[in-house]
Amino acid sequence: MTTLGTGKYTYRVIQDWAKLPDGETFGQTIAVAADSQDRVYVVQRKDPPVLVFDHDGSFLTSWATGAITNPHGIYIDDKDKIYIADLEDSVCLIYTLGGKPLQILGQRGVHSDTGAENAMDMVLRAGGPFNYPSELVPSPSGDLYASDGYRNCRVHRFSGDGRLISSWGEPGKTEPNQFHVPPRVIVGRDGRVYVCDRENGRVQVFSADGRFLTMWTDIQRPLDISMDGEGVFYVSEGGGRFSVLDSEGVVLSRWDSAGATAPGWTPGEIFT
Repeated sequence: MTTLGTGKYTYRVIQDWAKLPDGETFGQTIAVAADSQDRVYVVQRKDPPVLVFDHDGSFLTSWATGAITNPHGIYIDDKDKIYIADLEDSVCLIYTLGGKPLQILGQRGVHSDTGAENAMDMVLRAGGPFNYPSELVPSPSGDLYASDGYRNCRVHRFSGDGRLISSWGEPGKTEPNQFHVPPRVIVGRDGRVYVCDRENGRVQVFSADGRFLTMWTDIQRPLDISMDGEGVFYVSEGGGRFSVLDSEGVVLSRWDSAGATAPGWTPGEIFT
């Protein structure tokens, strides 16, 4: 059986883990997350967009058919709320585990003015929420943070009821607070905000109110970032690499991987 990683961070690769119903195949899988009962939620760009499996990979259910045009990212908090962004509709969505809509941020089909026409182009100017948002996550304070990354270059901070508090980020390639395709964001237990700055090959770290603190540069095109209960970070990188880092960005383990979504997921395969 294939193993990856080193030391404490060594994992077995379980091939053909996910068992779809007969006749079904995966679409493009975008992200995975697990709930408090260890069920695994897979987001795909195909109806139904959300697939649910048990710990052993047996298919349980699916939902959100027709409700998400182009999903990107999934996060499940400690209250079992699910957070998903919809790129093309420019909204961020919150659901129950069973797929009941709880909250929507943004207006469907209304895109802010950034001068961008194509996803992943360098935008001409920073805009408000949203223009192809890529992820929505909660924070320990109860505030919500969204990376607005494919036709914008910003991070937006909202109150729990969806009121915009602040935004930060400008188009650019080199300076702190400049972003070129920030596809993912996560908030640590200390309230720090970690932003994947994909096309600039770095993770930028900010305070809860958007003040730049530091950046991790030993990263190649970060695609996704996750964090475990011990505060260890897992970063999936473009070019086929996967890194495990501590809270200061120091590499704890690293390996080559064909997976393109955190933590180390390709259809039918999972790391344990």
